[in-house]
Amino acid sequence: MTDRLAELSAQGVAVWLDDLSRVRLTSGSLEKLRRDQHVVGVTTNPSIFQKALSDADAYDEQLRDLAVQGVTVEEAVRLMTAKDVRWAADVFRPTYDASNGIDGRISIEVDPRKAHETASTVAEAKTLWWLVDRPNLYIKIPATLAGLPAITEVLGAGISVNVTLIFSVERYEAVIDAFLTGLEKAKANGHDLSKIGSVASFFVSRVDTEIDKRLDKIGSDEAKGLKGKAAIANAQLAYEAYTKVFSGDRWKALADAGAHPQRPLWASTGTKNPDFLDTIYVEELIAPGTVNTMPESVIFAYEDHGTTRGDTVTANFASAHQVFTDLAAAGIDLTDVFKVLEDEGVEKFEAAWNELLEGVTKSLKAAAGGAKNPSDAA
Repeated sequence: MTDRLAELSAQGVAVWLDDLSRVRLTSGSLEKLRRDQHVVGVTTNPSIFQKALSDADAYDEQLRDLAVQGVTVEEAVRLMTAKDVRWAADVFRPTYDASNGIDGRISIEVDPRKAHETASTVAEAKTLWWLVDRPNLYIKIPATLAGLPAITEVLGAGISVNVTLIFSVERYEAVIDAFLTGLEKAKANGHDLSKIGSVASFFVSRVDTEIDKRLDKIGSDEAKGLKGKAAIANAQLAYEAYTKVFSGDRWKALADAGAHPQRPLWASTGTKNPDFLDTIYVEELIAPGTVNTMPESVIFAYEDHGTTRGDTVTANFASAHQVFTDLAAAGIDLTDVFKVLEDEGVEKFEAAWNELLEGVTKSLKAAAGGAKNPSDAA
């Protein structure tokens, strides 16, 4: 029987799960994915936790304890999500140790409402690092303009970072610069660079969703012929930028000091268009030194019928550039596309976070027997 996920891993693609919940932890599902499906890491986001914590039964015992303690809703959310992430980090500790700290990483995101506040993001990143207290943790920081200096500051403090919500190659290049500057600061601050990890989460399927919608509106034959091409080309160009920077002298000085490169991570790899192959954003983005974080459905789809054809990225840089030349010629305002995607990404995570807070508010009240929660008086 063909082990397709093993073949994918052998090409240098780290398979990560884009999901986490208390049920997944207590049932052993997460450990099974680690053991049987070659999953070597986990990403979370506010939407994932909003869905997980909507299953209040799984969190009943902790909710009762928190209600008795009279913690605020925000404290409760952080304590519950931190417990899940800490538990997952322990599940993946063998992977972390076996890979010398490269894989076995679990991500937790700063409050998305602080996406445009540098100082608040830095402060919360440090708090989450202390709260989870596991070496195989990633703190997720959005790649907003305010997030860039936060990334540098947090890395400079010796904290590992997953940079999220990257849509354009231009912003990705700024993220790489923030990473390099952060490692240079960490080195100056006396931190062991070999212990600091980072990935840059470059979003994929949402790019096709937004651009294809605009191509449909344009309606020309040329526009229709470009549908479904932008997201993969965009990621391929991001990898081109990665290869250039991480073969340069600035990086070499950090690598000589023990640093690990910031790997490109392909995020949002579940297909939104039912006309697309369900594994397209995996098969077309195979390259050494990358991470692909997938919903469980995509992991199992690849295990069932995915095709590993070797590196499907580096030979396509020229064609990827041509796709973007053609998109601009067809009338696609790419600057606006990426701004819309970033704004919507932050807004979606903010909305999920607010729903999460509302749900936990109700659960805390129920756990306390309907007693008024202290946070309501604020």
